[in-house]
Amino acid sequence: MALLQVTPNGPYGKDVHPRMPVTPDEVAAELTECFAAGATGVHLHVRDESGAETLDPAVVNETCRRAREVAYGEIEVGLTTGAWIVPDLAGRIAMIREWEGVDVATVNLSEDGFEQVMAAMLDVGIGIDVGLWAPQEMPALLASGLLPHAARVSIELDPGEPYFHSGPPAAVARRVNDLLDEAGSTCPRLTHGMNDWTWPLVRDAFARGHDTRVGFEDSILLPDGSPATSNADLVRAAVALRDNA
Repeated sequence: MALLQVTPNGPYGKDVHPRMPVTPDEVAAELTECFAAGATGVHLHVRDESGAETLDPAVVNETCRRAREVAYGEIEVGLTTGAWIVPDLAGRIAMIREWEGVDVATVNLSEDGFEQVMAAMLDVGIGIDVGLWAPQEMPALLASGLLPHAARVSIELDPGEPYFHSGPPAAVARRVNDLLDEAGSTCPRLTHGMNDWTWPLVRDAFARGHDTRVGFEDSILLPDGSPATSNADLVRAAVALRDNA
């Protein structure tokens, strides 16, 4: 069965949703509910006690341990490697090399030095989750030579910044998938959208047999447009769509 990933916080705070988990305890509590609701993986923006995003190995490793502790069976733990969290490339890579308990981490092709980050992850056994945000990022991915080493490609489509995609979400996803097919990529794919594109692309992912994700990082709204009270509500809605696909 395809992975259903929950992305409970992203870089956001409680101004976006009062239940946004922004401390280690809140993240663990939210994941407990999400795994019970049917999530089989998580994409986390790890937070320190102040609620700030961090790549600090001590905090990351403890957060990953707690995520597995509250899981129902085996789960995939994924993190961001966002350059905005630690802008210094060498410092960021040094932190990533000390991570433990991380299955995969997303690397955005739009960020300088993505090749070095991916190479370091390969060195320490962390799976590369390629963050592919638009068709125009494919040349950089192909030039890197790292696509064959990816554990997954996440097709991440947003009608807002930075690419302001337009047209039916599924049509944009199809263009990206076609490019990956032309490149001969056979690694798993995760398709997801942000904001208004969230649920159309969840449906598209299920139709294609792809992995997908939901959570407050992408949208706080349920498929009918009403606000979700928790990340677990979004997971339950995705499970219902999957089971009726």
